[in-house]
Amino acid sequence: MLNKGTAFTEKERDALGLHGILPHHVSTIEDQTVRRIAVLRSLKTPFEKYAFLRDLQETNETLFYAVLAKHRKELLPLIYTPTVGEACVRFSEIYRRPRGLFLSYPMKGRLREILAGMPDGIRVVCATDGERILGLGDQGAGGMGIPIGKLSLYTDCAGIDPATTLPILLDTGTDNSELRHDPLYVGWRHERVRGAQYDAFVDEFVEAIRERWPEAILQWEDFAGPNAVALLERYRNRLPSFNDDIQGTAATALAAILSAEKQAGIDLAESAIMLFGAGAAGCGIAALLIEALEQRGVSREQAAGNIYAIDRDGLLIEDHNVETAGQALVARPACEKQRWCASGKAPGLLEAVEQVGPAVLIGTSGQFGAFDEQVVRSMARQQGQPIILPLSNPVSRSEATAADILEWSDGRAVVGTGSPSLGAATQVNNVYIFPGIGLGALVSGTSQITDEMFIEAANALASLGIEQDAAALFPGEETLPQIAGVVALAVCRIAERDLGIPAPPDGWQAAIERYRWSPVYRNYAD
Repeated sequence: MLNKGTAFTEKERDALGLHGILPHHVSTIEDQTVRRIAVLRSLKTPFEKYAFLRDLQETNETLFYAVLAKHRKELLPLIYTPTVGEACVRFSEIYRRPRGLFLSYPMKGRLREILAGMPDGIRVVCATDGERILGLGDQGAGGMGIPIGKLSLYTDCAGIDPATTLPILLDTGTDNSELRHDPLYVGWRHERVRGAQYDAFVDEFVEAIRERWPEAILQWEDFAGPNAVALLERYRNRLPSFNDDIQGTAATALAAILSAEKQAGIDLAESAIMLFGAGAAGCGIAALLIEALEQRGVSREQAAGNIYAIDRDGLLIEDHNVETAGQALVARPACEKQRWCASGKAPGLLEAVEQVGPAVLIGTSGQFGAFDEQVVRSMARQQGQPIILPLSNPVSRSEATAADILEWSDGRAVVGTGSPSLGAATQVNNVYIFPGIGLGALVSGTSQITDEMFIEAANALASLGIEQDAAALFPGEETLPQIAGVVALAVCRIAERDLGIPAPPDGWQAAIERYRWSPVYRNYAD
């Protein structure tokens, strides 16, 4: 955190005994940025570039963020999606230095003791148990790559001081037998702990966080669906916390839908919306969309009736194939069962698209190629500008590529993808939402991170003008720090309106800017 490399001045080298250790020339951070980006661009594969950036982060964190800020659009796909997926799979292969906390199940009963040895002032904790990493499944301890990447974006986009962030891997084992038998695997080589033992371990963790850093926020990340939902509901009012896969994804998708609504010239209150993939993420999108439509004056029944959700057993129908409370929210009513199940089973994606003619199709299934040519052409026949959002990532799990969707829709579709795509498609990525949510929560000091904050964050993001590209759903990645500020302001205003938190004398905007950290070197000699 304090290293400056060749940028230590003559006075600092005198004071710290660095002469001889460093080359003679005193560089600026701008010089160092040019040098590092040149080396990065000489590397061949995204994974090699990811490993290079992780080494830079471990040796000179200020320079890492300076390089990232200068070349954000180029580097985001390397430190986050899609490259972070491969980094998680190969985490043990490139593990070099400790970063964050690995809290393994054999440490149960000692978590408070371990946290006591950590620095004061931690304000953002991002935790995963590695069971559902992107669309790649159980990566065990390799899942630590996700919290590391997320917190890097908190700093780059929201200006959160990296010294106040902490990535945590709750290592409760892995059911990935290939990992357990890998001699390089760095995690606990045991099948996953589940049930009451798992719950007790997580509860010990949460209470230890609350006691050690009472002002911290907690982001739950990449937990398997049932645990993701249960942990969010259990702890969201015990400390300021949220699940990015459920709420962050929902808010980002909602913002994309609201922005696409304007482009396509439709009214969501009168349009059919189809979800393909009714897990935690898909159901989270549906729940937030229903709340947003209710705010427009649409009844809850009508809003839910606009949504058609499809999971592995076809279209969700009450008393037929519904497994979770989230799915029950968007299942077709039981009275429609005879209509939909005339063949004896619920319709799949293509049949449902042909019968419903949805204006919006959202993919959170992790099934590569599910939005095939027949599905897209069917939507394009029924809608002037179909809105198609294959949000699963990495690319190997995406329901479709932007190029294929545009070709099959004769260029008429409004497209947003979960991973970066070439051509006229916005990356509908949670990075547009979660850094601002965290920043707003920290600045306001809220005790809760509410659904209303995510809805207002989505409205704020959707309302931003698209100056460079009329086909884009969101502004470009280079504006992410400004977007985080807009989202944070929306969060602060909801905290004031709904929770009675008073604004500072100089206003929320000034408080947000005052909170931000910048990647500049400190002076150690004066």
